[in-house]
Amino acid sequence: MTDIPRRAVSRTAKLAALPLGFAGRTVLGMGKRVTGLASDVISAEIQQRTAEQLFSVLGQLKGGAMKFGQALSVFEAALPEEVAAPYRQALTKLQEAAPPLPAASVHRVLAEQLGPAWRDRFDSFDDSPAAAASIGQVHRAVWRMPDDTTRDVAVKIQYPGAGDALLGDLKQLSRLGGMFRAIQPGLDIKPLLTELRERITEELDYELEAESQRAFATAYADDSEIYVPTVFSASPRVLVTEWVEGTPLADIIREGSEQQRDEAGRLMATLHLSAPMRAGLLHADPHPGNFRLLPDGRLAVIDFGAVARMPEGTPEPIGRIAGLALRGDADKVVAGLRAEGFVSTDAPVDGQALLDFLRPMLEPIATDEFRFTRAWLRAEAARLANPRSPAYQFSRQLNLPPSYLLIHRVTLGSIGVLCQLEAKAPYRGIMERWLPGFAAVS
Repeated sequence: MTDIPRRAVSRTAKLAALPLGFAGRTVLGMGKRVTGLASDVISAEIQQRTAEQLFSVLGQLKGGAMKFGQALSVFEAALPEEVAAPYRQALTKLQEAAPPLPAASVHRVLAEQLGPAWRDRFDSFDDSPAAAASIGQVHRAVWRMPDDTTRDVAVKIQYPGAGDALLGDLKQLSRLGGMFRAIQPGLDIKPLLTELRERITEELDYELEAESQRAFATAYADDSEIYVPTVFSASPRVLVTEWVEGTPLADIIREGSEQQRDEAGRLMATLHLSAPMRAGLLHADPHPGNFRLLPDGRLAVIDFGAVARMPEGTPEPIGRIAGLALRGDADKVVAGLRAEGFVSTDAPVDGQALLDFLRPMLEPIATDEFRFTRAWLRAEAARLANPRSPAYQFSRQLNLPPSYLLIHRVTLGSIGVLCQLEAKAPYRGIMERWLPGFAAVS
């Protein structure tokens, strides 16, 4: 693997090959059906080969393709089990790893960003990456402080050409809707891609990421539950932060104890709900690769590239309307959603039908404790995506205002991770503490 492929023709060719390969496998499957091979065997084979090709290409391209794959990966828990099985291993790989850049490319970026004498700023630097993700990879090193003391650090280095790759990939991926529907029927990738395009350019600026990380670190200083590593140095394409030892959330999902999974879920929910109030920011990239469970029990957050600025905290109507729905106050729920733009101002709405639509989604906060599960999420996904279901028909009367799109995506992503963890926690109590408007009416 050399530098991230930058030429549009090269990257487009790789992405364009995906639906062609998928179509070829589908035709091959039809041929095997004629010969009498069992259809379930054929479908599983097509799914597995499609998964291998899809996520191999997305991982190699990095850039927007890799970022989109990570965004999809948190929704794995919503897939029907017979479809999810061949994809799970490939999806998990995207959450933690991608093919690395060669050492020469790494050194070139370090020299450009830290100066020709960049080695003088380190006691040691490991050329082999410790982790790789969508637009950069992380190396372990020992950083020399101004007072000549040293610190173990993580050095995040942005892939050369990442900006062009991001924009080009997102444009090309918008043409592949049919293939992604093979992963999740009913999935509309265009709104996801539009929102990613609006936010993703911020991730290219590591100085902006450092600013966000410092704000989180200040908000959670000496916190007993959430830990934010110190930032030591930042330039546009190189970020140096404190090295964190801990168990990756992806490992806890795969093989963690029930206690670990429950605690990780509680801490994830606490971070998601408390950050807007405490830091004026929302961590907007909830995939498992961004979190570690520390030996002392705290949740470490190690990536702040995707952050939404919410200086006034979470909008109060979210908590207030959720509380009203739990109380069964249909008229006030309709009025609240109408005021926020979720319901057209002139469209009649059946209040009881609206409560019937909302209450299954609110099940996690209707009791003191709730266990998120893959089965629960799959049932909700089926209820909302089936054109013949009353929930699907009712959803067509509702809108998602642009101002709520990011909050909606991050919340869905967080729920996807909680379902992968199958975590039980007092989510209602967490909302009562941190979500404006909820406790007053719940």
